[in-house]
Amino acid sequence: MSYPALIVGVIAAIAVFLIFAGFVKRRPQVDLIDARLAVYDEPTADRSLDEIEMSQPFSERFLRPFFDRVGRRVASLQPGDRARKLQALIDLAGRPMGMNAGSFVAAQLVLGVVFALAGLGLCLLVGLPWFLGLVFGAVFGYIGPQYQLKRIVKGRQKEIAIALPNALDLLCISVEAGLGFDAALARVTEKFDNALSREFAFVLNEIRLGRPRHEALEDLGKRSGVQDLASFIQALVQSDQLGVGIARVLRIQADEMRRRRRQKAEAKAQQASLKMLFPMVGCIFPILFVILLGPAAMQLIFHA
Repeated sequence: MSYPALIVGVIAAIAVFLIFAGFVKRRPQVDLIDARLAVYDEPTADRSLDEIEMSQPFSERFLRPFFDRVGRRVASLQPGDRARKLQALIDLAGRPMGMNAGSFVAAQLVLGVVFALAGLGLCLLVGLPWFLGLVFGAVFGYIGPQYQLKRIVKGRQKEIAIALPNALDLLCISVEAGLGFDAALARVTEKFDNALSREFAFVLNEIRLGRPRHEALEDLGKRSGVQDLASFIQALVQSDQLGVGIARVLRIQADEMRRRRRQKAEAKAQQASLKMLFPMVGCIFPILFVILLGPAAMQLIFHA
């Protein structure tokens, strides 16, 4: 074992740990009332800018500004179509860690370099050709974030599709009880904690800042990528423009969403028998053949 290879491997491992520790670590949940009261308790007026900056976590002080600077440089070199498609994919994923297209590509480059060094050190330790670890590590570090981003998009869309019928039921009940649509949306955000409720909270913040309701809702339908949610928002916007009662539209949409959900469940149940066929043919039937026909085959072989 060579000491330079060991040093390279240790440095690469430490770099990977720092990057993931800085971004994956979640902030602790703080009660809203305690946070507002803390503003009056802490002597923030006497604190300098350096003290305020040093009180922030390492990811906000160093990692995020670094990735933003590198991201702006990289975004200026990318084709416009590729940057727009990547930004649309990041929006579908819910803008994880506040990333944009440039910072995401910068993270890919940094992870490519880090994993290339890790692969280089690993190949030197085990005695494999060094260029194999360098190439495979760089490819894995660059393509891995894209694969993870697509997984986040699929998981988020599935979470929204599952939470949509329950959210529509609560919206319908709240509006029929006398609440306005904005207040009903606020009730959904208080009751549930999922991707759909967070998107509704984002829409409410946009409406409170002065954006028209139909524009905020249409933007939600575009960035969610869920067809059922887009159809519901389209019906809601049309009813608002035509002056139709929103409670009736919500009741119809809730019933329709439940019907679609039941149809999807029935379709998946019908596919279960076909999906079970391949494991049975490949795994269960050969074992049964061995158990049932094995003794007869042994007798034919030894008595032939």
